[in-house]
Amino acid sequence: MEIFTHIKDLANYIHIKKILGYEIGFVPTMGALHQGHLSLVKASKGKNLLTVASIFVNPTQFGPNEDFEKYPRTVDHDIQLLESVKCDVLFLPSVKEMYPTASAITLSMPSLTQKYEGKYRTGHFEGVMLIVSKLFNIVLPNVAFFGQKDFQQCAIVKQMVKDLSFPVQIEIMPTIREDDGLAMSSRNRYLNEIERKKAVGIYQTLMYIKNMVQHEKSVENLIRHAHTYIEKFGFTQIDYIDIVNSDTLETLHYAYSENKPLMLITARLGTTRLLDNMYLYDI
Repeated sequence: MEIFTHIKDLANYIHIKKILGYEIGFVPTMGALHQGHLSLVKASKGKNLLTVASIFVNPTQFGPNEDFEKYPRTVDHDIQLLESVKCDVLFLPSVKEMYPTASAITLSMPSLTQKYEGKYRTGHFEGVMLIVSKLFNIVLPNVAFFGQKDFQQCAIVKQMVKDLSFPVQIEIMPTIREDDGLAMSSRNRYLNEIERKKAVGIYQTLMYIKNMVQHEKSVENLIRHAHTYIEKFGFTQIDYIDIVNSDTLETLHYAYSENKPLMLITARLGTTRLLDNMYLYDI
């Protein structure tokens, strides 16, 4: 696996590969990799001649109450994992490389960024849009791969690509789960043993509502049942539960299959925020 730490060196490498006709798949990450990330690399390798992954803990997407310094950094292990799935290229820049000066540009998308995660993480998605834009301009991918678990982020990136005419296809891949259903996430490492057992409650609640929607269509009733069900697992706080149209992220009144309903849940165990989502009808 080729490893680049400087934009110029990677850009030169990409330029040559483009001349040779390579189609490029891209998997942007913040490291602390797990099998969910590796599934994206595998998906890219199945469709492209060259797969590029990036590891960059992006400071601009951390909110005022989030500790950028404490975010897990496991670079040596991450490199081993990427090599195990035969990733072709890793882009591993420093903060100074990506932001030699403070950015003068702010990207805004109020219709999608100011609710759900955006409501609880001020400035988060603006930082995501900025770094994804920069990475797209450096890597020049034909296809970029994201995981469904961060569904709001996926919707924002797709809209940004459309609005800014990036020549890149966005592929949203299914959430990879632990054996008990918990969505794989870098955040899971913050859970203690007791919290880890409780965490599966999010997945079980999603499955409970997915079964219930076969005979109950009222979103108000479904959400009420979801709150009652998840509370028995002992979460310390439920940030939000909602059922939205998966194309627009607009809250639905009724969960019919033609409305493409997706259930979103974010809840806390101690200091750890866990988020997950699920289509209420198979797609």
